[in-house]
Amino acid sequence: MPFPLPARRRLAALACSLAVALSAAGLTGATASAADPASPYGPQPPQNPATAANGAATMHGDSASSGTTGYPGPGTAAVNYSRTALASACPTVVVGSDGYVTALCTTIFGQTPTVHLLDPATGADLASLALPKGSLFGGVYAYLDNGDRLVVVDGNNALLRIGHHRSGSGWALRIDQSTPLGNAVPAGHNIVGLTPAWDGRVWFATSGGVIGTVDTGTGAVRSISTGEGVQNSISTVPGRTAVATDHALYLLSAAPDGTPVVDWRAPYDRGPARKPGQLSWGTGTTPSFFGPGNGTEYVTIVDNAAPHANLLVYRTAGGADPICRIPVLTQYARSGTEDAVIASGRSVFVTNTYGYPYPALPEGAPASQPSSANFDGGLSRIDVDDRGTGCEVVWNSPVKSAALPRLSLADGKIYTVSVTGPTGSAGLNTFAQYHHAVVDPATGAQLSSSYLGIGLVYNPLQMRGTAAPDGTLYQGTETGVVRISKR
Repeated sequence: MPFPLPARRRLAALACSLAVALSAAGLTGATASAADPASPYGPQPPQNPATAANGAATMHGDSASSGTTGYPGPGTAAVNYSRTALASACPTVVVGSDGYVTALCTTIFGQTPTVHLLDPATGADLASLALPKGSLFGGVYAYLDNGDRLVVVDGNNALLRIGHHRSGSGWALRIDQSTPLGNAVPAGHNIVGLTPAWDGRVWFATSGGVIGTVDTGTGAVRSISTGEGVQNSISTVPGRTAVATDHALYLLSAAPDGTPVVDWRAPYDRGPARKPGQLSWGTGTTPSFFGPGNGTEYVTIVDNAAPHANLLVYRTAGGADPICRIPVLTQYARSGTEDAVIASGRSVFVTNTYGYPYPALPEGAPASQPSSANFDGGLSRIDVDDRGTGCEVVWNSPVKSAALPRLSLADGKIYTVSVTGPTGSAGLNTFAQYHHAVVDPATGAQLSSSYLGIGLVYNPLQMRGTAAPDGTLYQGTETGVVRISKR
């Protein structure tokens, strides 16, 4: 879901069955505006000048999709938590420089994409704005720009910048800018990935494999077609954009007029079929940039090989041959993931979603092989060696993560939501119990677990939580947003 979370079309399908389809909550307390430079897992990727601060600007934290944050989490002590009920699945929760929280959600009834503004002090819903949903929903992958505006594509294929504004009557969400994408989005396609470049243009990818850029100042749109499906979001670092189709990983740059240029294409093993616990046939991951120098030396995805998925790591400037292809999550007989990885420094953390019972599948999804499987969960850490010529598995962990984890470079901990009890398709939304879980990235051991609740109202559906500078964590769920803070 990962999320990643699943892309727009994927979350749309999930939301059809129970809304399938997270920063600054005040600027006081133990605030960290940047990662500890001594962290063994840094550095963060470069700060994109077109987005809000790294860690809280996108579902995956930053435009590189590193899955990291420079802010601390709630830690391992007792926590307070509250739930904002929105009758919606909320895959993207971002936090602006003014401390206000913006969530992009999809309603349970009507499947309408809706933007919510949340109070950073309480999590209360201050304002909302419904967007046109078209044939499929508005975006699931969105980002917060450098003016604290949510950038998203609606069901009419218009790229919107949505700002929050306060007047005497209270808060309101308004469309500050709208740029039509026009014929660049063919009939039957929908926008899946959305991320800004360093030159101010916005990159996008469609479910049918069109990759393009748009200049929201001039309205100019330039695009190419890969002829392959795209089911996950896309990522950018200076001068580079990564897109994973259902057949290959693409690394692209832009011509002077904005036309995408394919620098290299790397086919991967898409496996014999879709696996249970995945939403499409092919990789379930958004490409992630990382590296020990400037945070951009490598780019990685997880393939769909059987019986175990492989982590693939490439040199960004090195072409289509991976420096490693290594099986992951081998503590189980079979593995796969629908989640974007955490990638930082030399380390990559992969979550197992094999067998995860999503409430529904995207329209047209092929049958899985096998038709169902147990959800075992589990995490793996893989490190690139010092020479950048290979990789090794550091640990395998049994933690059963129901959310997409995030690594704090400020406090050196991984934060997620774990699940206990029945984890079949009915159990997750009835008697399964959900816990705020903290994992040690050095060993994979679970450091603490705090009970949150039971059933669908706390089910995070493999969506990723977002930390605010004061350590408050916002976790999207199947029915709203949970706010978790130190007690």
